[in-house]
Amino acid sequence: MTGPRILSLGAGVQSSTLLLLSAERRIPRYDVAVFADTGWEPQAVYEHLDRIEREVAQPAGIPIKRVSVGNIRDDALDPAHRFASMPLFVRKPDGRRGMARRQCTAEYKIRPIREAVRLFLGATLKANGRPGRPPRGSAVTQSIGISRDEIMRAKDSQVSYSRHDFPLLDLTGAADGRPGWKRSDCVRYLRTRGFGKTPKSACVGCPFRNNAGWRRLRDTDPRGWADAVAFDRAIRHGSVRANTTGASLRGEFYLHSSCVPLDEAPIDRVTRHEWASRQTDLFDAIADTEAGVDDEIGCSPFTCRTDLYEEIS
Repeated sequence: MTGPRILSLGAGVQSSTLLLLSAERRIPRYDVAVFADTGWEPQAVYEHLDRIEREVAQPAGIPIKRVSVGNIRDDALDPAHRFASMPLFVRKPDGRRGMARRQCTAEYKIRPIREAVRLFLGATLKANGRPGRPPRGSAVTQSIGISRDEIMRAKDSQVSYSRHDFPLLDLTGAADGRPGWKRSDCVRYLRTRGFGKTPKSACVGCPFRNNAGWRRLRDTDPRGWADAVAFDRAIRHGSVRANTTGASLRGEFYLHSSCVPLDEAPIDRVTRHEWASRQTDLFDAIADTEAGVDDEIGCSPFTCRTDLYEEIS
């Protein structure tokens, strides 16, 4: 592939691994790394992003561009703003449970990254302030941090000006001897470089956090936990904007799949999925234990793990 090389940097384990590998020239150098900021990442993610920019990207000459279309938390609670389409859990008036439509990743991560790519390729701004189409025939190679254990998420780009690339799938030296790196291989690599505590990237109030993720937030980030609890209360009746315009209530909304208030939810329960994940792969279990991480779900651009939330009955 030719053209500029861009890293989709979620600041989680896999994308941080790609940045370090590029800085060490073990994979081709990136022209820029783009971080889409929803405005509601845990403080640990912002601190990690600052550190890898200072200690890895800048010395290697790889600029990190931070882009944003707004603060998803503020937008969701602003009556004057179109409601951010978060995948909230809903208890319907008849008692059944479901989920609201999800567009948050597309709106707050993919959109600003693609706009940054178009500007990088020389697109001009339209009257509404957004970039138009890039020059005909121009395109970038955009690396996505997808490891072998989530290869099903490796998909082609839906736009002609960006070609997706998945370098972790081509690496050798995995602990199990097979082609491609798993997430546990990335964790080991980061640990040898002093980044063994790399956090997982996901909004503070992401409904796709599993019990392990909620426990981690509660036990390690009291401010973030209090923020998530407050947000959970605020969205109980759905869209603030809809409520202010007199829209009829179609159920109660929650961040936790049990459809009870977050500070009352059974997050200390170790679910069947969590137990199974601990037993699936010895290499992964050892790597996670050594790194001090759990089975928390991350949400990076182009890899939102929407099929892995846990139902609590």
